[in-house]
Amino acid sequence: MVWQDRKRWAWAMSVVWPLIPFTGLWAHHASGWQIALGLPLLISYGLLPLLDAILGEDRNNPPEAVVPQLEADTYYRWLTWATVPLHFVALIGCAWWVGTHELSWWAVLMLAYVAGADSGLGLNTAHELGHKQNPWEQWLARLALAVPAYGHFTVEHVRGHHRWVATPEDHASARMGESIYRFALRELPGGIRRAWMLESERLRALGRSPWSRHNTMLQSYAISALLQGGLIVAFGWVMLPFLAIHNAVAWWQLTSANYVEHYGLLRRRSSGAGEHEGGTGYEAPQPHHSWNTNHLVTNLVTFHLQRHSDHHAHPLRRYQSLRHFEALPQLPSGYFGMFPLAYVPWLWFRVMDPRLLALPQVEGDLGKVNIDPKRREALVKRYGTRPAVAASSGPA
Repeated sequence: MVWQDRKRWAWAMSVVWPLIPFTGLWAHHASGWQIALGLPLLISYGLLPLLDAILGEDRNNPPEAVVPQLEADTYYRWLTWATVPLHFVALIGCAWWVGTHELSWWAVLMLAYVAGADSGLGLNTAHELGHKQNPWEQWLARLALAVPAYGHFTVEHVRGHHRWVATPEDHASARMGESIYRFALRELPGGIRRAWMLESERLRALGRSPWSRHNTMLQSYAISALLQGGLIVAFGWVMLPFLAIHNAVAWWQLTSANYVEHYGLLRRRSSGAGEHEGGTGYEAPQPHHSWNTNHLVTNLVTFHLQRHSDHHAHPLRRYQSLRHFEALPQLPSGYFGMFPLAYVPWLWFRVMDPRLLALPQVEGDLGKVNIDPKRREALVKRYGTRPAVAASSGPA
């Protein structure tokens, strides 16, 4: 069967996007205005949502007959591999700018935020690579995670989150009524704890100590120490606040993605699914257990991360093969539009709670959502157990 991926060359946007901080450096150099360092934020959170709204969604799927050919095409792999060193380039470039220019304190903070938001994309690159089962891509994932010092992510995500996704037990699945700020207090420390437990169990089963060079988390953290320690030596103590903010913002980007990807969605209890799902006692993850979005532009700069529904149902699929399914939970915008919405909890609840309750698998029944126990009484009072919900779950 002959089939041509119409987005084949457009996927290169995912490769060049990590270099977006350099637009701010160029604008500062050209204008002399320190505020110009924030240009990447304007592009990311202003221009991208606008382009998503104008260009709309791409719901096209590759035919199943060509998926093996598509997955075997090394062009797509080279794009993810080439992206990894660019995350190092972006951070080092921003650090060099801070270390070699006279900047106001607020400009240093702004550039740290820009660099951190960019390194959050590095976590997305590591997400794509970390699901692959060959040592080369696993190592590339650890390198990408080293940039924002988030070396535990692949262990936690692949062996923890994917097993428990859309259940009350998963700290990386947001609950209905839970603000992103309360969610972060569960998700951030919970991820580190679970990753260490899982990696320790793996190593002990092999007869090795968790505190050894075989610990994949420690391998990535060691590279982080070399990278960020080297920046401090090269550019001085100004790197301490710069890197602290950079790391925190990168982590916050991942928290933001986790928050919007599974908000309120719940897998059913199933006595028959427990053994199949490694003893979780829940049905196997299905496409409707993740919020999906097909907004074209944001998907092109994030290696199709927003086709999250197919990813959780088939986690080994490469980004170019991920599919759209009809009647899925759909977000009203791409991630760069959804993140700012999540940062205003009352507005997020107003937009997303009716959309959640209108889903076919929920039908207004609060017993079918992953609900925040601390907010249960208030939500029952507001919505009842089976409210009449008129909001559409489709794209706005």
